[in-house]
Amino acid sequence: MQALMLCCVLGLLPATWLRVSTGDIRMTSGDVGAGAPSAPVAVVFGAGLWDGEPSPYLAHRLDTAAGLYERGSVRAVLVTGDNSRKDYDEPDAMRDYLTERGVPARRIAADFAGFDTWDSCSRASRVFGVRRALLVSQDFHIRRALALCRAAGIDSYAVAVPEPRDITWYAGGAREIPGAAKAAFEASVTPDPHFLGPHEPGVDRALADAGKDR
Repeated sequence: MQALMLCCVLGLLPATWLRVSTGDIRMTSGDVGAGAPSAPVAVVFGAGLWDGEPSPYLAHRLDTAAGLYERGSVRAVLVTGDNSRKDYDEPDAMRDYLTERGVPARRIAADFAGFDTWDSCSRASRVFGVRRALLVSQDFHIRRALALCRAAGIDSYAVAVPEPRDITWYAGGAREIPGAAKAAFEASVTPDPHFLGPHEPGVDRALADAGKDR
């Protein structure tokens, strides 16, 4: 029994670290991030495709990002997701979804090697040059995204997308327990992402295009 309790305590330590380490970071919850400060870029993390289209959770993230752009809270959007196979392309599906909802394609940059949260944060900083951003994800995931993007050197503000407390939400929350352990390692070691590569100008171009409207 004591060994079991010790294992439970050790297993929950990373999740406790995650909550404590992000306790000083402001967070906004709402469909369009009402109350969020302005930032140059919104970073939207991938959350799966259904038959080539954004899953409901991913669609809700993208709806929020479109709202942030429409309200003028951000000038560009970086969509980051998995394109490790020819038949699976999260970033392009995300970009198409945003353009259908009024975000100009020239204001959207795509990271095709955002295979997990750390890769997305690290590449946003090191490859795309993002220094300040609004992060858009569901409320159960956003603290991990905040901790990792901050570890990657991005001044971040969380826009937590609310969802009904159904079985999908609880399953996502359960995934955050092992996810927190992985995040603790990544935040302390700051490993290279799976693919690093040279600087990509997508965010720079989107922001330069936005500057033309001033």
